[in-house]
Amino acid sequence: MSRPQNRKSAELCYLRSAVAFGHSDVGPVRRHNEDHFLLDADLELLAVADGMGGHEAGALASATALETLRDCLACRTPPNTPLTNDPDATFQAPSMQAMSELSDALKTVNAQLYAENAAHRMSDGRGMGTTLTGIWRPQTGGALLTFHVGDSRLYRLRAGEVEQLSRDQTWYQQALDAGHFDRLPARNVLLQAIGPSRDVEPEIRVQAVQPGDLLMLCSDGLHGSVPHHEMTHLLRNAGPHNLEAISERLIQLAAECGSRDNATVVLVKYA
Repeated sequence: MSRPQNRKSAELCYLRSAVAFGHSDVGPVRRHNEDHFLLDADLELLAVADGMGGHEAGALASATALETLRDCLACRTPPNTPLTNDPDATFQAPSMQAMSELSDALKTVNAQLYAENAAHRMSDGRGMGTTLTGIWRPQTGGALLTFHVGDSRLYRLRAGEVEQLSRDQTWYQQALDAGHFDRLPARNVLLQAIGPSRDVEPEIRVQAVQPGDLLMLCSDGLHGSVPHHEMTHLLRNAGPHNLEAISERLIQLAAECGSRDNATVVLVKYA
């Protein structure tokens, strides 16, 4: 996993049925990178976090969130261990058990950052925070669990079509969903983030994975600048052997298209 002091980082990771590549870059304007990504082959856990709160606080928030999440899931209940003595309980299904564990882990991550803010006398809504978006495959060959807080994004390329699987938790997106198209709020004003508030409600979903699927996690420094058609063209040409080149080009495109933010991308190609 990249560290807070890094301006640029890249990492290749081989999962049990996929290959992943992560790339984070400070961008052409900022001096510090507040983004971090996580690729953990043992846990099959991949995530992107975009920190906020000033460059030192933002970088610390994103790094701490990813490290805490990884540690929580590394200590999870072994797969298929019942969480209840009721043999008829529906959430004994492995995916439901994992969803419960993931939800608890994300709330622990939030509590950790919130406690650090409180220790520095930062009231609710202030202090350091981070987005947190990722995928976790708790069982070999099983479904993916996707999780999302904030406005980093998860996309999927399947059968040549790119679909956004996450939904931005922003005032801007909320206004669009309500049918308001005039005098829209700024795109980057978040409804939720990890850390600034005592409570957080992560979006967690189960996603089936098919051979040939390509998933992309990215911060808003990339998706907020690169046009969808340019992104689609690049992802259609992505394979297990050129993920580094595709991610490099996506980062370059973000800069060419005027991004003033850090840009981070994680690509995952399933066999």
